Amino acid sequence: MRCRQSGCPGRYADDGFCDECGHKAGAGPDSRTRVAARGSLGANLVEVPPVPLRDPLTAVQANPSVPERNRYCSRCGEPVGRAQPEGFCPLDGTPFSFVPRLRPGDVVAGRYEILGALAHGGVGWVYLARDRNISSTGVERWVVLKGLIDTSDPDAISSAISERRFLVEVDHPTIVKIHDFVQHPDPASGRLVGYIVMEYVGGRTLKELGRLPLPQVIAYGLEVLPALGYLHSRGLLFCDFKPDNVIHAEEQLKLIDLGGVRRIDDHDSVMFGTPGYQAPELATAGPSIGSDLFTVGRTLAVLSFDFAGFTTRYAGRLPDPADVELFRREESYYRFLHRATHPDVRRRFSSAGEMAEQLLGVLREVLAAADGKPRPAGPVRFTPERQVFGSADGELVGMQVATALPVPLVDTTDPAAGFLAAMSAATVDALRAAPQQTREVRLQLVRALVDAGDTSGAADELWSLPDDGTDWRLTWFAGLITLAAGRPGDARAQFDAVYWAVPGEPAAQLGRAVAAELTGDRATAAHHYERVWLVDRGFLSAAFGLARMRLAVGDRAGALTVLDEVPETSSQQVAAQIAAVRGGLDHRPGVLTSTDLLKASTRLERMRLDTRREATLAVEMFQTALRWLGRGVPPPVDGQMLGHGLTERELRFGLERNYRILAGLENDQRLRREIVDHANEVRPWTFL
Repeated sequence: MRCRQSGCPGRYADDGFCDECGHKAGAGPDSRTRVAARGSLGANLVEVPPVPLRDPLTAVQANPSVPERNRYCSRCGEPVGRAQPEGFCPLDGTPFSFVPRLRPGDVVAGRYEILGALAHGGVGWVYLARDRNISSTGVERWVVLKGLIDTSDPDAISSAISERRFLVEVDHPTIVKIHDFVQHPDPASGRLVGYIVMEYVGGRTLKELGRLPLPQVIAYGLEVLPALGYLHSRGLLFCDFKPDNVIHAEEQLKLIDLGGVRRIDDHDSVMFGTPGYQAPELATAGPSIGSDLFTVGRTLAVLSFDFAGFTTRYAGRLPDPADVELFRREESYYRFLHRATHPDVRRRFSSAGEMAEQLLGVLREVLAAADGKPRPAGPVRFTPERQVFGSADGELVGMQVATALPVPLVDTTDPAAGFLAAMSAATVDALRAAPQQTREVRLQLVRALVDAGDTSGAADELWSLPDDGTDWRLTWFAGLITLAAGRPGDARAQFDAVYWAVPGEPAAQLGRAVAAELTGDRATAAHHYERVWLVDRGFLSAAFGLARMRLAVGDRAGALTVLDEVPETSSQQVAAQIAAVRGGLDHRPGVLTSTDLLKASTRLERMRLDTRREATLAVEMFQTALRWLGRGVPPPVDGQMLGHGLTERELRFGLERNYRILAGLENDQRLRREIVDHANEVRPWTFL
């Protein structure tokens, strides 16, 4: 709908405000101040402080100048203008000027009245102007003018402007609106200069905000990635993303500089990039979606820690985690940045959507680790865990774990995706008989062969699939195969590689955790089990794994805490409480106390177990109590354990009673006699 404000050519956008003058639909004619709608920074997971709008006139530089250290020849790149702001390069004679060409009061294209210079960019000065066509109606519209091309060839200017007309059609809430492209003669030389006319966004650039808390940095990344994805979907590249080119105004973010935007298939236009942010292949291979994503990764790094030397020593790489406390604390974030800025463009994220998806997973982990509150998400790249492993006593078995771990979701774009979704049971025979042996069908066949215990067949099928090194799913299935084959060391390396590829996936860390446990690295296993459990309480295997790791180092209280966090609605809640009863009884000499025995008793009495499991646990508890009693003469203890005092006579009666309960439940005559014999052996002497 057209704007109802007199003289305004704009239209009302989805948020109810005019895209030209900011007039609110349905408001009176004097309602001319646009109130920003509440943004969604951080996917509604992070509270990002709003940045107040800035009076445009206060943003104008009083004495605009370019520091001498930033003065270089536009052709050869050598330092110039160290003494004078205007002149000629002594090496190639290229004229230079670091003085604003436009001054307050100048009118560009008969419409845009210059109010002053805002900043100096890569192609010249950026100016604040008033749009006279709108201002004449009584509504102030501020715009920004930025030099588009610097050339004495009028045809080149016209061609450049014509080529960039597509930017007017760019329409995204996180991308600054392009209003116009104009030409204006340089006041000194008279030659034409092209300008891009953009909306003015009052706020502060991310560069001005400086280093920020990690959740806020990630929130910014999640906001700009969809904007870049929008450009990519239209065949465009941003090219020069950096903190200077993003403004936070109130509760919204805006990409503010489209001067470097070019078409993906444009191999001739001047390339834009900034040292420290630009991808290493830019000079040889040119810009790409991968190079755009590289700049986002570098920007997030600069905003999140003291990245000294990012334009020099670390221009093409990240610092070692040993040198950055944030990387040591938040390994998933480090791995995310590592993939985003990988020197091999093929190893980076394939799209802005994939990058945002993994970044959101990292954010959920960061927040959960900070306050202990889970932030689960639905399946993104993996199924839920297929079974819970490690909930019962006994050592973990690689084959059992391999058939329990999540598996990658089927690619819905695969021609056989519908066939796979309709299958009632994806067995080996059914998959071999599939009408199309597509990549997804063959991957599911690998899974089915692993589940059937045929690790050799699964390996043969997996190795026959084409692999260009970018499909992490092949590596995950390789991890399942080696885990099932009893080679946890190999599985650990493979799951670790998957964690590098999808650092926002809890399933990747779960695989790494169990492989670390099976190789004896309890510290690594505990760390990853804990991270998975903190994020998503749906990964119950992580709870049991974390409890095992804590018990292994004598942290009984920590183990019981995590087992008590298993929800009452979970099918594993009883198993968790049984594990908690057993975990509360430390069998090491001098560690178990009467308090531990009484707490375990209270826990067992609260549980609703069937008779057999209750009696089995009771037998274990009475046996443990008798061993505890036999290590010395403890002081008298008030209270009872399962209805019996903590004396040898009482404990023997309790043990006898539960043996006889188990005997009554046993159908095997031989086992029943053995249990009765045990009951008779432990029964204390009595007198008739």
